[in-house]
Amino acid sequence: MKSKPSQLVKVDPKAIGVGQYQHDVDQSALKKSLDETVSSCVNAVGVEVNMASKQLLMYVSGIGPTIAANIVEYRNANGPFKSRAALKKVPRMGEKVYEQAAGFLRIRESEQPLDYSGVHPESYHIVEQMAKDLGVTVKDLIADANHRKQIKPEKYITDKFGLPTLKDIMKELEKPGRDPRQPFEQFAFAEGINKPEDLRSGMKLPGIVTNVTKFGVFVDIGVHQDGLIHISHLADRFISDPSEVVKVQQKVQVTVLEVDLARKRISLSMKGDSAAPRPKSSKEKDGTSQTVAPESDMATMLAQLKGKFAK
Repeated sequence: MKSKPSQLVKVDPKAIGVGQYQHDVDQSALKKSLDETVSSCVNAVGVEVNMASKQLLMYVSGIGPTIAANIVEYRNANGPFKSRAALKKVPRMGEKVYEQAAGFLRIRESEQPLDYSGVHPESYHIVEQMAKDLGVTVKDLIADANHRKQIKPEKYITDKFGLPTLKDIMKELEKPGRDPRQPFEQFAFAEGINKPEDLRSGMKLPGIVTNVTKFGVFVDIGVHQDGLIHISHLADRFISDPSEVVKVQQKVQVTVLEVDLARKRISLSMKGDSAAPRPKSSKEKDGTSQTVAPESDMATMLAQLKGKFAK
């Protein structure tokens, strides 16, 4: 993983994505879901075992806190791992654990080029056979696209390795250690707008959606307080569900409608003509408003956390 997410993984997931009803949902279920989300992100990207912290290694499939600590201690005592196979020397790293975790652990400087790929050690013999059939080395096979084009995966199908697995192996050979995440698009808030007092009605500002509810959308515009786009100001057409228009972590352009410093409220709009304030609904006039169910907001928090790790 890249440096920023590698540091974020040390933070309790509940402290990263704060949702509107975070404390109303079942805390055990929340922790389980957030931990599963972080684990999914870590395993999708892979971990450089000679650089990873104990906190990062803990999220690798098959590795818990004890083995993660043992890996770090063994590395500190014996130097960097030279190969994936060397991981078997780590205390409590049995065959089952190794089999489950090896494919997610990367070793950049290994003499075995496949150790820095997502190809599992149990599949190495397939790649070695492919290289042998072409009369080249595994390293040559990885480096030369012309060699790979000559390979017909169907030829290597067995009872244990089907075509989907072989196609995954071929994709990994195209770019060993590839990062499955999309290129990071740098985002910047408006310069000079740092606190609610800096806001003025009519300002057009960039923002990032932080939460989606039934009655509207919360947007971070860089003033340490999210603004609200009411559902009636999300589009120039009628919509019944905000998720039709936006999603968590989406970058948006908003217009400031109103800033109430006393009540700490910022009203925003995404409509083309945002000069007129939105009419209040009958429920708002009565002092009531719609809320989103805790379970629904929990799903939004998980989506938000995934967005942060995808950067």
